[in-house]
Amino acid sequence: MLKAIHAQEDLKTAQAKAKDVIAKLIEMKLRDAAEIVRKGIADTFAYYAFPSTHWRQIRTNNPLERIIREIRRRTVSVRSVPS
Repeated sequence: MLKAIHAQEDLKTAQAKAKDVIAKLIEMKLRDAAEIVRKGIADTFAYYAFPSTHWRQIRTNNPLERIIREIRRRTVSVRSVPS
């Protein structure tokens, strides 16, 4: 459900989708989850302030995961990290 919110074309439709998701969570008797989404969803819309070509890189953590994977790969091959 959260992916559907962030897959929207613009901020207004994403906010509308978030309201739908919150209503669905309440309907499913998941009031705590609905409250968490309601309180925190606005923070996750910050990437809409940037050009749409950058949204994917901003809203995902793929670059960070890639860096961590590269560090692990290099430290494993060295077997020790020089000081």
